[in-house]
Formats: sequence, C-alpha cells, structure tokens
Amino acid sequence: MTQEMQQATSHVRTFRRHEFLARADERQNCVLRIEEGWAAQYRLVPDGRRQIITLFLPGDYCEPQWLLQGRATLPIVALTRVRARALPHARIQARAPHEEDSMTRVLDAMLVLLRNREKWIFNLGRMTATERLCNLLCELYARLQARNRVVQDRCAMPLTQYDLADIVGISPVHVNRVLQTLRGDGLLDLKGRWMQVRDLAALQRLGDVATEPGPGMPRAA
Repeated sequence: MTQEMQQATSHVRTFRRHEFLARADERQNCVLRIEEGWAAQYRLVPDGRRQIITLFLPGDYCEPQWLLQGRATLPIVALTRVRARALPHARIQARAPHEEDSMTRVLDAMLVLLRNREKWIFNLGRMTATERLCNLLCELYARLQARNRVVQDRCAMPLTQYDLADIVGISPVHVNRVLQTLRGDGLLDLKGRWMQVRDLAALQRLGDVATEPGPGMPRAA
C-alpha cells in the first residue's frame, strides 16, 4: 500500500441530532457510509418551509454524488444521533469493483437513489395524502427489513410528524389524522420512536406499492 493510500483510510464520525453532515456548496473529499442513525437532505423556500428530498438510513451512502462532484449541492442534517464512516474518494477509487465501498458500489447506490427520487416526485404529483404516507412507511419498513433492522414486525421510526409532513407535502395536522386512521384500522402502531406494522398487505394496498418497479434505496453493503 502506498503512503497516499495509507493516509486515505476511513474513519468514524459522529453527529448530534440537528447537526449538519454537510452544508450547501461545501467541499466534500469523502463519502459517508451511515452506520447508525437517520439523516435528511432538504431544500428550504424563502419563508422557511422545508421539503425533504432524501432520507439516509443505516447502510446508505451519503451522498454518492459527492464522489463525482466533490461538493454538497444541498444541506444534509442528522435527524437522530448519527455514526458514519468517512470514505475518502481516493480510497473508493482504488478498490476493486467487487470489494466493499468500491466505486462500482457507490455509483450503483447513486442510481438507486435517483430512481427513488423519481418515485417521490411521482408520489407528490399523483398520489393522495393517504397513499403518499402509506407508500413512504412501506418504503422505510422495506429498507430497514433488508438490513435486518425489523424484529417481529417492529422497527425504528424516529421521524416526527413534522418530518413526515415535509416528505409527503402535507401539513403535520393532516399527517396526524392519517396516522390515527391507520392505527384505528389496525394497520400499525406508533409508540415513541418505534413502529409496529400489523397488516403490511393492507398498508401496501393503500400505498399502491404493488405497482412500483425496482428496489428501495442505496445500500452500502
């Protein structure tokens, strides 16, 4: 291993809740692989309203496009405490395609992320509020399940109703109303920072999940 590669080793970084993982237009010489916690990429309108563009969960690369652009286009903030491994660009580029954290893996993750953003755009434009929220909950459940983070139909759900509203484009009051209906119909329970899905098939029908092509989100390993 060359001296340059020895210096380009990964290291773990931690972020407090509400701390920035990246600010807009900030230079980035590494990609983060989320090991624990949730983060969000977002945009603000001048009056302060927020639209969350992407959610990063454990196992995701954050943000794959940094490898090509070398800078953050939008801010990314920790929604919970986050632990992430910083992967220098030189280290990623030097790895063989079949290896963990290789350029092939990161670029594949970028394509999956872009497909998921296309899905979110479609959902915002064509789905009802209930469909959007159910679709999102099914997506998050599937992503966590793929990473062995669902136990007995129960998974972490640290998103507040304000966070959910800023993803699906409705008010927090409307989010609360939909969640109360889903609880009342026996589809799910939300307690503290946890979600238990009691009728996944019904939740998928409401979210029109069956018509979706392709997988959920970028996965690091």
